[in-house]
Amino acid sequence: RPYGGYEYPQQGGFVPPDMMQQQQPYTGQIYQPTQGYTPASAQSFYGSNFEDEPPLLEELGINFDHIWQKTLTVLHPLKVADGNIMNETDLAGPMVFCLAFGATLLLAGKIQFGYVYGISAIGCLGMFCLLNLMSMTGVSFGCVASVLGYCLLPMILLSSFAIVFSLQGVMGIILTAGIIGWCSFSASKIFISALAMEGQQLLVAYPCALLYGVFALISVF
Repeated sequence: RPYGGYEYPQQGGFVPPDMMQQQQPYTGQIYQPTQGYTPASAQSFYGSNFEDEPPLLEELGINFDHIWQKTLTVLHPLKVADGNIMNETDLAGPMVFCLAFGATLLLAGKIQFGYVYGISAIGCLGMFCLLNLMSMTGVSFGCVASVLGYCLLPMILLSSFAIVFSLQGVMGIILTAGIIGWCSFSASKIFISALAMEGQQLLVAYPCALLYGVFALISVF
C-alpha cells in the first residue's frame, strides 16, 4: 500500500539480486577448509634419519673420552692438566670412584658408605667456599665435586691394599702419607690449572690434604 509516495514491496515481491545467496547443491560431504600452513615434517626438522641424532650418553653429559683424560691426569701427577676439560661439571666418574672406595672398604670389613658420602659432601662444600674466596673468577660447586671425586682414585688403591695387608705399621703410615700427598697434589694441580691461580698450589693443597687425610683414617682404622 502506498504511504508517503513510496510503495513497499509485499511478500513474494521483488528482491534485489545482491541480497540473494546462491544455493549450492548438497553433495553429502563435510566441508573441509584448505590448509594455509603446511608444517615441516618431523623428519626434516630432526634430521634425515636417526643416525644424525647425538648419542644418548652425550645428551646426558657423559663423555668417556673426557673421563679417561681426567683419570690419566690424576694417575700422572706430573702431567699438565687441561683446564678446559677439568672445568666441566662431570659427576659420573666421581660417583663411580666413591662407590668403588666404599666397596673396597666393605671388602676390608668396614661398612662406611654413609661416612664416605657425608665427608665428601662436607669437604666439597668447604672447598667450594674456600676456592671462591681465593680465586678471581669463581668456581661452581659441580666443578669442585668433580675434581675432588676424580682425585679420590689413589685412595681406592690404598683401601684395596688394606684388604690384604694392615696399614697400622710403619710401612702403612708411609704408604698412607704418600697416597694423601698424591691425592692433594693432583687436586691442587687441577684447581690451579682450571682457575688460573698461579703460585697458590700449596695454599690449595693444604685443605685438600686435610680432606683426603680423613679418608685415609677411614682406610687405616
